[in-house]
Amino acid sequence: MAKLYFRHGAMGSSKTANALMVAYNYYERGKAALLVKPKLDTRDEGVVRSRMGLEQKCIYVEDLVLMSDEELRKYDCVIVDEAQFCRKSDIEFMIHIVDDLEIPVICYGLRTDFQRNLFEGSMWLLAWADVIEELKTVCWCGQGASCNTRFTEDGRIIRNGAQVMVGGNDSYVALCRKHYRLGELGPKVL
Repeated sequence: MAKLYFRHGAMGSSKTANALMVAYNYYERGKAALLVKPKLDTRDEGVVRSRMGLEQKCIYVEDLVLMSDEELRKYDCVIVDEAQFCRKSDIEFMIHIVDDLEIPVICYGLRTDFQRNLFEGSMWLLAWADVIEELKTVCWCGQGASCNTRFTEDGRIIRNGAQVMVGGNDSYVALCRKHYRLGELGPKVL
């Protein structure tokens, strides 16, 4: 039986690297995995790329939802990166893929934003996914990190602003809840 998976973690927890490894595992076994990301992720057009340098071509979620059932049946798995940027209707379409076409969908993404609020895609995945798994990373202090923390060039934590600002290590760091609350980025950020 196919399932809808949500694998979430803070920034730096190797979500994208995991997604690319799963796609490769399907390929190695002669299976076809479709790699997908939302257009809102503007960092690399038509490519899913991890910080480690792994990369693979992808399509956009906005194109996935336009595919016919016949086109989708060519795939053994659908892998979605940056799933937090999906809309409720996108997640509903993924449920169609799982339940009606019996194709597993594995979603990777952030659970919460820099203010610790749920993203729309993450909220519906948490509500509807069959399997929810956390990918771990650590704070500078060595404790588990679950807070995606946006910061300025001069090392101050940003607590207000637009929910979405696509960025990487130059804009965000994962912190444990204690250091997020205290506003302590640690010795290695700057």
